[in-house]
Amino acid sequence: MRKVSIIGVGQTRYGNLKDETLRDLIAEAGCKAIKEANIKRKEIQAFYLGNYDAVSFIKQNHLAPYGAGAIGLKDIPCIHVEGACSSGALAIREGIIAIGAGLYDIVLVVGAEKMNSLSTEDVTEILAQAGDYETELLAGATFPSIFGMIARRHMYQYGTKREHLAAVAVKNHSNGAKNPDAHIQKKVTFETVMECDRMVADPLTVYDCSLISDGASAVVLCATELVSNFCKKTIEILSIGQASDSFSMHLKDDITTFDATVKAANQAYKIAGLKPSDIDVAEVHDCFTIAEIIAIEDLGFVKKGEGGESSFSGLTSLTGEIPVNPSGGLKSKGHPVGATGVGQIVEIVRQLRDEAGLRQIKGAEIGLAHNFGGSGATAIVTILRRAN
Repeated sequence: MRKVSIIGVGQTRYGNLKDETLRDLIAEAGCKAIKEANIKRKEIQAFYLGNYDAVSFIKQNHLAPYGAGAIGLKDIPCIHVEGACSSGALAIREGIIAIGAGLYDIVLVVGAEKMNSLSTEDVTEILAQAGDYETELLAGATFPSIFGMIARRHMYQYGTKREHLAAVAVKNHSNGAKNPDAHIQKKVTFETVMECDRMVADPLTVYDCSLISDGASAVVLCATELVSNFCKKTIEILSIGQASDSFSMHLKDDITTFDATVKAANQAYKIAGLKPSDIDVAEVHDCFTIAEIIAIEDLGFVKKGEGGESSFSGLTSLTGEIPVNPSGGLKSKGHPVGATGVGQIVEIVRQLRDEAGLRQIKGAEIGLAHNFGGSGATAIVTILRRAN
């Protein structure tokens, strides 16, 4: 396969964007990426759109040409990719495969979601449909309750504490306060998080849960052999791994680990010829604070069971040994579901270009993005490197 690089990225702000439609968001992110890549629309040979459920959120289907039309793209293949919260990363993977196989030289990938058109209760139910409807949703299980159960089990098996979860929330809010694209740009104190009595699903409070956000992110992918024709600051995609796991929680052997993440990470490390200690910065899927703790274990940054204490000790802070979620993560940056996986890549690209402002990780050359869907049924791990 041919090597693939990223030559442009674009992003809207994430948030409760009442005055912007899904079409507006796709157009803004896509046009920003095209402009940054220094290409013309006619040079884009295919368009991939990651989106979870616009049918339920805004009653819109046939999304790929809908999105392409918003950007002004015509006469090219347009593909909609859905994989729950991993829709964006899956769309990028499809673009990489197409270029790697020689079908195209340049493609545009956008991830987007418009979620705040409905009530919190309705959004929660729609998101729960990314799990097993028959065995989970019909029994009253939503993702907050599922991850609350996961957190309790992790606490039981490994001694993880409420303080460890709070440390993740405090860190990610601090990082998000430095990110002009973040949904919540506000620091919170450790005491505030620990004293919060707004319980969502024991032991998870509102500070442990990601946000219901609107937003879009975009990347322009290009065959590496051609990047010199377009821009000077390119980021090479070293590898992308994808794996799946049991769709239903009750079929998992151990709910304190996500096997799909472990397998996808091992694929990505092997293809890239790297190990976890080679990663300079990471964006991981912190849909809940416990998810970040488990992710840094499953990705091999720390040993199993040590994710909580490592987070509490500052290992994953901006100045720590392995900075995690400098964007603020899903917890603070926001979680417009279809956009999240692409947004993670946008952040890694900016970090590797030294363009992340106050949240910049000094000297970052290799970055990793981890995106998963549902309760870990799908996982994608992407490793990128600064090319010049």
